[in-house]
Amino acid sequence: MEASTIALIIVGVALVLYISEPIPIATTSLLACLALAIFGVIPFNAAFAGFGNDMVFLMGGMIVVGNALFETGVAPALGRKIIHHVGTSEKKFMVALILVATVPAAFLSNTAAMAMMLPIAAAAVAASGGRFLKKNTYMFIGIAAVTSGGLTLVGSTPQLIAQNALIEGGHDTMAFFELSLAGGPVIILLLAYYLTIGHFLQKKVFDFPEVPDSESSGFAAAPASGEPKSVVRMYISLGILVFCIVGFIGGLWTVGTVAMVGAVSCVVTGCISQKKAYQTMDWTTIIVIACSLGLSAGLERSGAGMLVAQTIVNMLGEGVSPWLTFSALAFVAVVLGNFMSSTATAALLVPIAISIAISLGFDVKSAVMAVVIATNISYATPVSTPPMTMTLPAGYRFMDYVKIGGLFTVLAYLLIIALFPIILNV
Repeated sequence: MEASTIALIIVGVALVLYISEPIPIATTSLLACLALAIFGVIPFNAAFAGFGNDMVFLMGGMIVVGNALFETGVAPALGRKIIHHVGTSEKKFMVALILVATVPAAFLSNTAAMAMMLPIAAAAVAASGGRFLKKNTYMFIGIAAVTSGGLTLVGSTPQLIAQNALIEGGHDTMAFFELSLAGGPVIILLLAYYLTIGHFLQKKVFDFPEVPDSESSGFAAAPASGEPKSVVRMYISLGILVFCIVGFIGGLWTVGTVAMVGAVSCVVTGCISQKKAYQTMDWTTIIVIACSLGLSAGLERSGAGMLVAQTIVNMLGEGVSPWLTFSALAFVAVVLGNFMSSTATAALLVPIAISIAISLGFDVKSAVMAVVIATNISYATPVSTPPMTMTLPAGYRFMDYVKIGGLFTVLAYLLIIALFPIILNV
């Protein structure tokens, strides 16, 4: 049996386990990577190479920094400030967070923006006295971060991969804000979705009890009781957060390195103990992020991703219009983007899009833009992108993402292909 077929079977079985959840989602992720290695799809070290990926260190480091902010009292204070400005309406609170998240996600990266936003959101939830809930908050921040990453050329990696491919091939390139023609309307759609269908659905779908702060992990550690133990440590932890933000912007080191420097600094300065850092680490999120990269590698290296892409595109046949072709490419990108990293999806599909455009005489940049735009609207699974995985501490089940994020994925896809005639001139 070919490696591509084995990879597709493994991913299919993993999908069934994710949906039915007979075992924890982290365990399913580990088993899928083990299967890829055992059946020879990819080497063992490649299947688990994600544990050394920069995104894992970014997530782990920012969890420690976020929990240090709780320990010193900074996060509860920030939460009270937010509530003071937005009031006690959960809808107003979420609209404010969605809009605030768009700025760092567009100009830093969507993953770094999510790492910055979650401690702030968790602080406001903890300070709200039960008026705001993590389960009604985290997922929509993740969706906002993913979407906002598609507003500029630097918001997520797929744009950079695509731009480089266009430059290398001597084709027209994308302007810095050109992708905003699609990303902007999707953000507006997200606000409308949340305020109407989304807000209604989450009350029906998220029927699990809110996890008490004392029993949760990740960016929801319980705030320190009483007054802050040390005003000095309070300012130190706040300074470390500022350092991380500046580090994300400056680009001197990788985002993972910046986050880990921040985390180690929190422990060394006593803002959080090493024992507390271990206890409040969200190991499920760490494992799922790392293993999703292994699954992505399996689909890419085995040729399974290429097989899926070519099969769908070939179904179109000859004599198709540019709009239908670009819509099909976008569909493939959305499907693969929910099971592969956006980086791997772009790396796989951009060359295919260029080849198809050249062979059919279509505009190359438009074909590439269709793929890039679609990689930034994958919200239907917790393994689709790091920002979506980072929402797991709220206690979501796999099907929660399918029901809430999946529906919005469909709506966002329909919106972008409706806009293709304007955005891509087809």
